[in-house]
Amino acid sequence: MIRGGRSYVSSPPAFSNDVKRLLVCTSNTVSIFSTSTGLQISSLEGHTAPVTTVIVVPASTPATKILSYCWTASLDETIKYWDFSTPELLKTIDVKFPIFSMVIPSLLRQPAQSDVKPSKLFAYLSVEDTRETTKSHKKEPRPNTMNGRICKCNLTESRLAGGVTLAEMKEPQVITISSSGKYFGIRKQRKLLIWKVPDVEAERVVMRKITLHHTKKLTVLAFHPTQRIVAAGDVTGRILIWRGFGDRTFATNDNKMNLNLMNNEEERPGVRDNDDADLCTTWHWHPSEVSVLIFSSDGAYLYSGGKEGVLVVWQLDTGKKKFLPRIGSPLLYFTESPDPSLSSVHNQVHLLKMPSMEIIRSISGIKLPCPLPEEYKGICRDIAFNHDGGLVALRAENYCIHFYSLLDDRGISEVQVCERNHQPGDDVTVVVTLVALSQDGSLMSTVDVKLAEEGIGSLVCLKFWVSGTQNKEFTLSTIVYEPHRCGPCLITEELNEKYLKCSVGISAVAFHPNRRAAVSSSYGGDFKVWICNDELQQKDLQSSGWSCHAVGSYKKKAMTAAAFSADGSVLAVAAETVITLWDPDRNVLVAVIGETLTPIMNMSFVGSSEYLVATSWGSKPQLSVWNMSKLSISWSYLLHVEAVACAVDTSSFAALALLPESSNCKEANGTTFQGRDGVILLFNAVDPVPVASWSARKAKGGALAFLKANPSFTYENISDGKAPQTLLAYVNGDHEYVLFDPYGKEVHELSKFHQGDRLTHEEGQFGYASIYGELPEFKLKRNQDLWAPSVPSEKPWETIFSGSSHNLPPLTKLCSAFLESLLEKRTAALE
Repeated sequence: MIRGGRSYVSSPPAFSNDVKRLLVCTSNTVSIFSTSTGLQISSLEGHTAPVTTVIVVPASTPATKILSYCWTASLDETIKYWDFSTPELLKTIDVKFPIFSMVIPSLLRQPAQSDVKPSKLFAYLSVEDTRETTKSHKKEPRPNTMNGRICKCNLTESRLAGGVTLAEMKEPQVITISSSGKYFGIRKQRKLLIWKVPDVEAERVVMRKITLHHTKKLTVLAFHPTQRIVAAGDVTGRILIWRGFGDRTFATNDNKMNLNLMNNEEERPGVRDNDDADLCTTWHWHPSEVSVLIFSSDGAYLYSGGKEGVLVVWQLDTGKKKFLPRIGSPLLYFTESPDPSLSSVHNQVHLLKMPSMEIIRSISGIKLPCPLPEEYKGICRDIAFNHDGGLVALRAENYCIHFYSLLDDRGISEVQVCERNHQPGDDVTVVVTLVALSQDGSLMSTVDVKLAEEGIGSLVCLKFWVSGTQNKEFTLSTIVYEPHRCGPCLITEELNEKYLKCSVGISAVAFHPNRRAAVSSSYGGDFKVWICNDELQQKDLQSSGWSCHAVGSYKKKAMTAAAFSADGSVLAVAAETVITLWDPDRNVLVAVIGETLTPIMNMSFVGSSEYLVATSWGSKPQLSVWNMSKLSISWSYLLHVEAVACAVDTSSFAALALLPESSNCKEANGTTFQGRDGVILLFNAVDPVPVASWSARKAKGGALAFLKANPSFTYENISDGKAPQTLLAYVNGDHEYVLFDPYGKEVHELSKFHQGDRLTHEEGQFGYASIYGELPEFKLKRNQDLWAPSVPSEKPWETIFSGSSHNLPPLTKLCSAFLESLLEKRTAALE
C-alpha cells in the first residue's frame, strides 16, 4: 500500500539545528526532507490525526547541533517527543483536547538568561474544548459558545496544568511566540492578546497580559527578536507596528518609563484608546489580506506576503521595501534560518538564499484543488491518469496541468494550457474544464473556456498535445476554436441550468486505444471524431495536426459522455439517457440501447469484455452495466457514483460511490463510518454482488484508476511474496491518494467496510424497474426477464409490435416510432 499526495503547507515547517533537514507537517505524519536535494529521507509516523505543530529542540552549544529532537502536536489530542535522526518515538502525552497550535518558551531561552535551570518544561497550547459539543451533539449549537482555549501543559509530568486557562475564544487560534521566548500572543478578531512569559516558570504562576486594538480583523502577527516591537497584518493588506508595547505592564524597575509621559496621548501617535504601547505606525502595500509576517533574525527587516504571491522586505527604520515577485501563488508561512523556507498555497516549500532572496530549491507536493466558478462545479473532468506510467494529470492554478508520479510521490512537470498574465487575487476569467490522456500517455487533450462577461465573449478551445520523451513534456499540436455547435439541443429537466449555460461546452473527450484518434462530445447536441494527420500522411511529419474526421448527432439530444471499446471498433456516445453505438470508421449508427432514469454523465467499456458501465447523475442517480452482445441492461444500482475505473485486461471495474447524507444507512447496518463519506466497490461486470469494498474519506471530487504496477518497486503488505500486477489508485477530493492491490489479502483484512456493511440496491430495483420505476400492480422478482431495447431497422413498423407484451417499450415510444413510419416521405418527385 502506498500513500501520498499530502499537503505540505498545512502548518509551518521547521529546520533542524544543522539546517541539513527540513521537517514538514504532512497530514498525520512529519516528513523529513534534505535541504540539499529536496528529497524526502524519512518520516515520523505515530499520530492518528493531522499534525499541527513541529518544534525542533534548539542546540545549546555548537557541539550539540548534531542532536535531533523535536516535539509534535496533533488533532489526535496528543503531544509526542521524537528523536528524528533514528527516527524514534520517545514520549507521548495525552491532553484530551485536539491541539491546533503549541509553543514551548523554555526551549528558546538562552542558558545565560537564568542562573537556575528550570526543573520543569511547560508548553502553551491552543486547543478546542469538545466536551460540551460531545454532550449535546443532538442539540442546536449555541452561537456564543467558546470552544477555543489557551491552556498550559506540564511536559515534564505529562499532564495539563490544572485550572490554568489563559484565554477563551470562539475558535482555536494560532499562537505566535517571539524568538527570545519572552512573549507570545494570539489574534482575537480585531485585537491582539500578548502575554509575558515569567522568568522562572511554575504551574500556577501569574502571567501578565496586554491587549492591543485595531479597527479591522487581524490575520497574522510577529514579534521583534530583541526589542519590544510587535507587528500585525489585517484583512485589508495593512501592516501595523506597535513599538514599546507593554512598557507599563511588562517593564521592570530598571527600565520603567515615565507613566505621565505614556498617558499623554499626543506622545503616543497611532495608539488606540488606552493601549499599552508607545507608538503605532501603519504600512500599506498589499492589495489583500496579509498572511505572512516575520522579522529577520537581526531585527533590521520585516518580511510580509499575501495572496498576490509577492514577498516584500521592509527596512524597519526607514520603511523602504524591495520585492521577491512572481512566486506564483499566495504565501502562507515563512520560517527563518540560515536558509529560510517559504511556503505557498500551491503545496510548495521554497528554500531561499538571503539576503538576495533567490529561490535555490523547491519541494513540491501534489497540486491542491483550485476553486471553480459555481456553474462549472460538478461537471469538470479535471483528473486523468497515465495507466502505464503511474502518473496523474491534475488541473492546477494559473491554467496549468500538473503531472504527478503516484509511485514516487513527487511532481514531474507542468503544462501551461493558457498563456495568461494571471495574479492569484484576480477574478477567474478562464477555466480549464477537461483533461484527457491516451492509454499510453503519449497524447493529451484539454478544454479551456473563456468566461463570458455580461453574456458576451465566451470562447471554447479544444487543444491536442503530443508528448516528448518518457511522456514528461507535452507540446501543443492543434488548437480548435469553438469545436462544437451551439444548440438547439433538446435539454431535459435533469440537465438543469448548469448544463444549459455550458450548452456549447465539451462534455467528454476519449482517445482511441490503438490509433491517434479521439472523440469529443458536446452538450450542444453533436460529437466529432478527430484524426491526427500522422494517420493519414505517414510521410509528411510536418503536418502532424488534428482534423475532424466525422460528425454525428442523435435526435438533437445533448451528448453527455463518450467512450471507445477496447479494440476501438465501437464508439459509444451517451445522448442524455440513451446509449448510441457507432462504427467510428464509417460514422454509422449501429444500435441504440437504453434508457436510464437520468442523463448519463460517465461511460466506459469494461476492459476487453462485452460489458459497458455507465453512471447517471441527477434526482435518481444510477450505476448501470450493459451487455453489448445482447444490447440490454444486465444490472444496476441506485447510487450516486463519483468515478469509475475499468481494468484493462479483465472484466473488473471499481466504482466510487457517495454515501447518503442522512444517517439511515448507518442506523440500518449498525456501521460507524467515522467521517467517511464514500465507498469504493469492486465488481466483476457479470455479477452485481461486489467482490470487495472499502470505505473512503473525502469522496466528493475523487477519482479512481487501475495502474500498471512497477516490477522494480518495493510494495508493502505482500503476503505471497509476489508483486501485484495491477494497482488500484484512489485520489480523494483533497488530492490525497492511496495505491493498493485490490486483490491482496491484507487490504481486505484492513478494510473498514465489511461484507455486512455493503450498500445494497433497493428491493425490486433491477431490470425493467431500474429503468422505468416500480409498477405497483406487479411484484417483480430478481430472475425476471429484462426488456429488450429497440434496434434501428429499415422497416420498423413490421417488427415494432413483435415479442411478449411485458417486454415492449412504453406506449409513448411505440407511438412515436409507429407514426413516423406512417409519414414516410416519397422518394420520386412529382410531375
